[in-house]
Amino acid sequence: MRNLCLPQMGVTSPLKAQTHSRSFTAKFFPYVLYALFPIALFRFYFHPFPFPLSTTDQLPHSNRIILTSSSSSPSSLSFSTEEETANEAPCNYTDGRWVHDKMGPLYNGTICGTIKDGQNCISHGRPDLGYLYWRWQPSQCDLPRFDPNTFFHLLSNKHIAFVGDSMARNQLESLLCMLATVSNPNLVYTNGEDNKFRRWHFASHNVTVSVYWSPFLVRGVEKSKTGPDHNELYVDVVDERWGSDLDHLDMVVLSMGHWFLHPAVYYEGGSVLGCHYCPGLNQTEIGFYDVMRKAIKTALRTIIGRKAASGDGIDVFLTSFSPSHFQGEWDKAGACPKTEPYREGEKMVEGMDADMRSIAVEEIEAAKASSKQFGGLRLETLDVTKLSLMRPDGHPGPYMYQFPFANGLQEHVQNDCVHWCLPGPIDTWNQIMLQVIKRWRS
Repeated sequence: MRNLCLPQMGVTSPLKAQTHSRSFTAKFFPYVLYALFPIALFRFYFHPFPFPLSTTDQLPHSNRIILTSSSSSPSSLSFSTEEETANEAPCNYTDGRWVHDKMGPLYNGTICGTIKDGQNCISHGRPDLGYLYWRWQPSQCDLPRFDPNTFFHLLSNKHIAFVGDSMARNQLESLLCMLATVSNPNLVYTNGEDNKFRRWHFASHNVTVSVYWSPFLVRGVEKSKTGPDHNELYVDVVDERWGSDLDHLDMVVLSMGHWFLHPAVYYEGGSVLGCHYCPGLNQTEIGFYDVMRKAIKTALRTIIGRKAASGDGIDVFLTSFSPSHFQGEWDKAGACPKTEPYREGEKMVEGMDADMRSIAVEEIEAAKASSKQFGGLRLETLDVTKLSLMRPDGHPGPYMYQFPFANGLQEHVQNDCVHWCLPGPIDTWNQIMLQVIKRWRS
C-alpha cells in the first residue's frame, strides 16, 4: 500500500514536480500559522465572543459556563457548580439511598461512655458489624462526614437542648459520642429516674448539651404501675420541665411520636377533649393525629412567643418520625432480623409513618410563616423518616441485652426495633443537622 504521508526511501516525491512558488508557500505557511495563533489567543482572552443565550440555556445547570465581569479585572470564564449555589438551593437530604462506606463510624461504641446500655450493640455482643459501614447519599448533592471541630466552632458558647422522648436521648448520645472524639464531655447535672434529665459541658469550647425527658412536649402524666393504665395529656400547656429553661437555651431539638401510640386521655382548656384507645373509660375516641399536631403547635408557639418577648434568638429543629421495624407485634416476640438496608423502592414511606412525618413538616412550615416578623428565630424540620425507614438493620434487636444467646437460643427474647445502635444510622441525623447549621451561619 502506498504511503500518502511521507516519501519512501528510493522513490521520487510527487512534490518535486510542483512549481517553486507552491513549494515556497508550503514551506513557510506553517510559520505564518504559528505567528497568528498567539495574536488570536490574545484577542479572545481580552475580548471574548459572547455565547448565544439559547446555547447556554440548553446546558445543564451544574455545567453552565457563565461570563462574569468586574470593573477592576477583565472578563473571565467560571463554571457554576451545585456547591457554589448551595445557599440559593439548599440540598434536599430527604431523598437518597444508603451506599457502602469503607470508612465506618467516627467513634467506637465500646469506649464511648455516654451510650445507654440498651443501644450499645457492640459491647452487647452483636456479631454482625456490617450495619456500621453504610452512609446516606442524597440524590442531588453530597452529605459530608460529621466534623466535630466544625460543630464546636459554630456553636461555641452555646447551650443545645434535646427535648422529647427516648429518640431525643438516642440522638443526643450519638452527638455526644461524635463530639467526644475531639473533646471530653463533663457530666455536670443529672436528675430523674433513668437519668432523664442530664447536662454535659465541653470546657474546650464552652458548649453545653442537655437532654430533657418530655415525650409529649406538652404537660403530661405518664401511666404507671400504681396509677391509671393510660397517659394524660394537656395539649394546650407546654411541659415546663423544659419550657422554664428557654431563656438559657440557644438551640432546641424536639423529638416525639412513639408515645402518642399509647392509650391516653386528652385535655384542652380544662375539659376532656377525647381519648385514644380507651375502652371502658366512657370517653370519645378521637385518635392521636390531631392531638400530636396540637402538641407541636403548643411547643412551637411557646418557644416563639417567649423568645420573641425576650428579644433573644433561637434555632429550633423538629425531628420527624422515626419508623420502627418489628416483624410481628413488638410485645409478642417481634424482631428485626435484617442485616442490610432496604434498596431504593423496596420500602416506601406510607401509612402512619407518612402521616406523622407530614404533621411535623406542616407545623414547622406554619411556624416559620408566623415567626417571620421576629428576628433571630430559625426553624427547620430534621426530616429523617425515609432514611430511617430504609435501615431495618440498625436497631439493637435482641442485643438490647448483653450477649442474649450466651446460653443458646431462647424461646423468647425481647427485641428493640425502635431505637438505634450507637454507632449507627442515627449518626446521620446529626450529620444533616450540622449541614443545616452551617447553612444558617453562612
